[in-house]
Amino acid sequence: MSIDTSQLAEDLIRRVEGAEDLRSLDDIRVEALGKKGRITAEMKQLGQLDAEARKAAGQALNQVKEQVAGAIERRKRDLETAALDAQLAAEAVDVSLPSRPERAGKLHPISQTIDEIVAILGQMGFEVAEGPDIEDDYKNFTALNIPPEHPARQMHDTFYLADEAGGVDMTTVLRTHTSPVQVRTMESREPPIRVIAPGRTYRSDSDMTHTPMFHQVEALVIDKVTHFGHLKGCLQDFCSAYFEVEDVPLRFRPSYFPFTEPSAEVDIGCSRKDGELRIGAGDDWLEILGCGMVHPKVLAMSGIDPDEYQGFAFGMGIERIAMLKYGIPDLRTFFDADLRWLDHYGFAPMEVPTLIRGLS
Repeated sequence: MSIDTSQLAEDLIRRVEGAEDLRSLDDIRVEALGKKGRITAEMKQLGQLDAEARKAAGQALNQVKEQVAGAIERRKRDLETAALDAQLAAEAVDVSLPSRPERAGKLHPISQTIDEIVAILGQMGFEVAEGPDIEDDYKNFTALNIPPEHPARQMHDTFYLADEAGGVDMTTVLRTHTSPVQVRTMESREPPIRVIAPGRTYRSDSDMTHTPMFHQVEALVIDKVTHFGHLKGCLQDFCSAYFEVEDVPLRFRPSYFPFTEPSAEVDIGCSRKDGELRIGAGDDWLEILGCGMVHPKVLAMSGIDPDEYQGFAFGMGIERIAMLKYGIPDLRTFFDADLRWLDHYGFAPMEVPTLIRGLS
């Protein structure tokens, strides 16, 4: 071996220490230690030496290799530290400057209305119950006494999910109402029951007054003594509190729902004078929800003895009552994600209703 290892080490280390950036340092590493590097090339010539000379030369080259590798590692740390210092200096922030103005976030009217409903009914002793958006056909229809031929069970009204073969699974649906939560509650606990179920629901419908996804809240009371008079009193208190109108007029009209008997549509008194809707005044009426006494078949299918227990249920569209209270003219705007709309109809985050502070 004709090369001077001391001179080789000195030369390579000098070049390493003179590298100005990480890229040039890596080029030197490849030139020294790569497959075709200078040290590697000298290693390949060891086979030409006799045993004693090969041993001595090998030890010397390994020592050079370690020295150069150590020098590269040290230089790499120095260059990385210098690069970080330069970046920190370039990205320094003057903390004495005033903060950049940010757009103030607002609560969506749907969130606000749900909070108001929970606050009002929570004061009456209701607790919130939840369930999945994807339901089985039994809980969404059959357990609620909805017959197989009912229009709601047809594909033009309901979103059915696909099966494994790519067809339609008629046993799994996007829930069309939050009533399945009532079924799940009755199946999982013993009466007395007093729950509300707010949440998203889905129906195959879309126009100015309907959207494929919307929100409902339903209430359920089951015990041994509750009767229709309790239902009327509960709705009277709720409507007066929600619309902030004392003794808001209510009208109960006989109706039909498969899951309640007797059933009623509920109207509130209003005025449409000069094109302006006013709740609680005037001689006009406006439908807002449906209600009734829970059908004995629904109780029985959920494992509750209808000869011992009875109760009432009611449900309403959250978007609908929000539109009435806050004067929102078009249902579709709830889902347009327009920040200008939210700036106008939204609520400050600290205005969230609570049981302690009330609605205002």
